[in-house]
Amino acid sequence: MSIKSNLENIKSTLNEGTTLVCVSKYHTEEEIMEAYNEGIRDFGENKVQDMVKKAENLPKDIRWHLIGHLQTNKVKYIVGKTHLVQSVDRIELAEEINKRFEKAGLICDCLIQINSTGIDSRFGCTPETAVEFAEKLKEFKSLNVKGIMGMAPICDDPTENFMLLKNIFDDLTEKGLLNGQILSMGMSDDYTFALKCGSNMVRIGSKIFKEAE
Repeated sequence: MSIKSNLENIKSTLNEGTTLVCVSKYHTEEEIMEAYNEGIRDFGENKVQDMVKKAENLPKDIRWHLIGHLQTNKVKYIVGKTHLVQSVDRIELAEEINKRFEKAGLICDCLIQINSTGIDSRFGCTPETAVEFAEKLKEFKSLNVKGIMGMAPICDDPTENFMLLKNIFDDLTEKGLLNGQILSMGMSDDYTFALKCGSNMVRIGSKIFKEAE
């Protein structure tokens, strides 16, 4: 299977209006360009240095999503280079993003990362603290919180976990704590479950790239 055919297959399963973020970590600029030539403009990277390097060499209309854990000392490198930071998970990070973007006269579009799995090694604020965290982020003038992002644990049926994320999203929306309608959940192995639970942004890598090898 080629990257082109993989993308065609995935697109045929998406709900109308769903954004496909092509997770390009570990993959070459040539592979990214194959997906780009099939119309993909949203790409996700885990590491700041990889995103910045690829952004320098690839078409400028690519929308780069930072989907990995973001260290505060790396924030200065992403100013003006990222379309969406999907992993805002703590106040210290929000403060640093706000400071750096405010200094540059820019606004950072971002998502709140929620750890709905109960797994301590996963990043994200807890479901119980999501409202309080979102309320605090409203105080930062250079942050534009457009929704939430989360991951499910590895299991046969992650529906319960995705529905928990959807309920958090609905609660934050109802309370007026989000400036957008992005619910980013679902990856290569579980995105079909996420779509059924209301996801409108999926982050897919291996089903696009690895299965094309």
